Amino acid sequence: MAELNTGGGGGKKKGHVRSKKQDASVDLTAMVDLAFLLITFFMLTTSLSKPQSMNLAMPDKTEDQTEKPVIDVADDRTMTLLLGEKNQIVWYYGLPDSPIEGPTKVGYGKNGIRKELLEKEKTVLSKYGDPKKGLIVLIKASKKSTYRNLVDVLDEMAIAKVPTYAIVDITPEENAMLEKEGLYTK
Repeated sequence: MAELNTGGGGGKKKGHVRSKKQDASVDLTAMVDLAFLLITFFMLTTSLSKPQSMNLAMPDKTEDQTEKPVIDVADDRTMTLLLGEKNQIVWYYGLPDSPIEGPTKVGYGKNGIRKELLEKEKTVLSKYGDPKKGLIVLIKASKKSTYRNLVDVLDEMAIAKVPTYAIVDITPEENAMLEKEGLYTK
């Protein structure tokens, strides 16, 4: 139990006689109980922050991987992003054997890959005029890229509002392209 001591009043000063006063005490037990009740109430009623996640549709894994469906897509709608080391991206527009544009090395952010994505999306939209036939982005991460690089590229897809994108395995030719740009070492 907590007490508040104020000192006694029965000292002798210049011949005056005073009566001794009782010590004043305050019982703080009820205040402590109330504080714990309030803490418990706020702990139980507060909602904790939930982790933010991005919906990502992945293809079903089949037991027979020999049959891979071939999807015919116009090469002037396809942009491929190769994630290399040193937080750099190499992108090309079209097919890897004969790209329409690129390969070009860029970084992340609004002046890097986001700018290129927005420009290519405008180009495809002006050519086809149909939003359903928009830009298709293939994301290919090398073994030297980091998980953060992949998350950053997925964030750029969401910011640029790219409707169709996929994470695909990188080919040896594309690894050679990264090595030529100095972003992949064996």
